[in-house]
Amino acid sequence: MRAFILATILGTALALFALPAAAQFWRPSALPDAAEFGARIEQGDLAQAKAWLERGLSPEFLGDRIGTGLMIAAWQGNLPMMELFVARGADVNRSNALGEDALMHASLRGQREAAKWLLERGAKLDRGPRRWSALHYAAFSGHAEVAQFLVSRGADLNARSTNGSTPLMMAVYEGHEAAVRQLLQLGADPGLKNDYDEGAMAWAFKHERLAIARLVGSAQEFAAAASRPKADWAAFIRSLPARTEPPPPPAPPPPDQIEELLAVRASLEKRGLNQQVRTLDKRIAYLRARRARPAIEAKRAALVDKRPAVLEISAERKAPGKQSTRLVREPAAGMP
Repeated sequence: MRAFILATILGTALALFALPAAAQFWRPSALPDAAEFGARIEQGDLAQAKAWLERGLSPEFLGDRIGTGLMIAAWQGNLPMMELFVARGADVNRSNALGEDALMHASLRGQREAAKWLLERGAKLDRGPRRWSALHYAAFSGHAEVAQFLVSRGADLNARSTNGSTPLMMAVYEGHEAAVRQLLQLGADPGLKNDYDEGAMAWAFKHERLAIARLVGSAQEFAAAASRPKADWAAFIRSLPARTEPPPPPAPPPPDQIEELLAVRASLEKRGLNQQVRTLDKRIAYLRARRARPAIEAKRAALVDKRPAVLEISAERKAPGKQSTRLVREPAAGMP
């Protein structure tokens, strides 16, 4: 009986060893896709991250939401995870598709220790003229302590974003009074304006943040602004160029090897390896869903009216609180 059991174990091991390369798609040792990678790193799964890197995963691999493993770890303030990716070659100044780096993510989330750790390893405080900075992100999210820390390390207090907005303006925009006070105490200039000729005072009134408006201007400036009709400070919606063409279809998934995996499944089923068959079935179902996704997205896009549109807002000066809005579309080709 013992010899029979041993022979069975050896036979199973040899069978698994002889499986074609497609079987690697379902084995636990397979490398992740962007969604799985992002989820595991956000969960702080350090062991899995180490395993993936040891199997050849690039330290600059991008997750599906935030960015690289280092960026995700900075977002979470996970220093051990940050140390792991930097030790494997991750660039502390690498940017994601939105131009955000790890320091910006740490600042947005108020992760002071993560920001300190990154600066000690060469992270850049300011990324050049007319660029969003870590200080913009800290101010936008109201993290006054992180903002003070970044300025103490040399961050440009009046850095201009892509549209000329300053960190102070971002704090005003979001109504973070403590961050506004902190930035003003550090020396932020409340008189600066962005490309739309709007400054901290204008944003304070547009968003009806009167306590903040008093902070960013003198009594005379506040009185002058307050004397203007309320309609002048209505919440603003900036027009954007309307899309005249439908968005490009999503990129097709890489070859999913479903046919090969079906052959592997048949081989496993013949050997009675039911648990492995069930695991492989999940992988096949996932790949089939990926294959169908472009067609589903194309169908969904076909149902959307693609004519250019603008939002029209109407109001009377005598009754600025009574506003009406409507979506106006340009006639499509062949329509009156």
